[in-house]
Amino acid sequence: MPTLAQLRILVAVVDRGTFTDAAAALHVSQSAVSHAVAALEREAGGRLVERESPARPTALGARVLPHARAALASADAFVAETAAGRVAGTVRLGAVPTVCQGLLPQLLHHWAQQLPDVQVRVFEGDDEELPQWLANGVVDAAVLVDPDPIPAGGLVVARDDFRALLRRDHPLAGEPYVDLADLQDDGILSSPSGCEPQIARIHAAAGLPWAPAQHVRELGTVIRMVAEGIGVSLMPSLGQAMLPAEVVMRPLVPQAVRTLVLTGPTQRPWHPLVHAIVDAAPADPRDARADLPAPVPLADALAG
Repeated sequence: MPTLAQLRILVAVVDRGTFTDAAAALHVSQSAVSHAVAALEREAGGRLVERESPARPTALGARVLPHARAALASADAFVAETAAGRVAGTVRLGAVPTVCQGLLPQLLHHWAQQLPDVQVRVFEGDDEELPQWLANGVVDAAVLVDPDPIPAGGLVVARDDFRALLRRDHPLAGEPYVDLADLQDDGILSSPSGCEPQIARIHAAAGLPWAPAQHVRELGTVIRMVAEGIGVSLMPSLGQAMLPAEVVMRPLVPQAVRTLVLTGPTQRPWHPLVHAIVDAAPADPRDARADLPAPVPLADALAG
């Protein structure tokens, strides 16, 4: 189903006459405009806009354009109404799997109490998808991992450390800490939805090669493989909620933490409900664990 952001881009392209001018008017990249129009055309089953300058709607585009304008007008009217009265409606929130499992349940419960008329719809994605989803309007807000810099208005909602993920009968499972170098012969399992960029950076900071023994899409598959003794892995401590009884976490050396930031998009105004959930969210509800040495942010670890 088309998003309001996509419809707004379609209207801007037609009204401004070029993809470049539409991008400038909406404060997004030209690539984002092109992707949004292409996604709408896939949904519609045909071209909506002629690419020549000035951009003009095709016959199909001319038929759907009034509906796009009506949808945007209704959405803008809704925003105006809620701004003048009670805060109500639906906001789409993206997050990585460990955040969905270990942090969002508490946040959703908190928002349900503080903002009873706001529905938060959760979209689970990986580190690379979330910024794209924000830019393209797939989600209204996201919990981003280690954004640099932290977006204006963004709120740090948690920090957690990376840990070794081991089968319970692994020789190191009973140790208070696990040295990353001691895991190299076990075969490290990796997933793009399991903070893979940060894990690669941890290896770089430790002066160790990053060469995962297995590379799978789903983080749940990595956990299952660890449970079966196929290898070991690394995971943020928020992922504890995802583990079966056969798998344990142990603090990692060198230690590094990730910062989780609740924010809206950087290239267009925030939806009013994004401001509402950010304002209502508690800062750092799950800060770095007190039973560990002072954590070292990844950027500092790399600099050292």
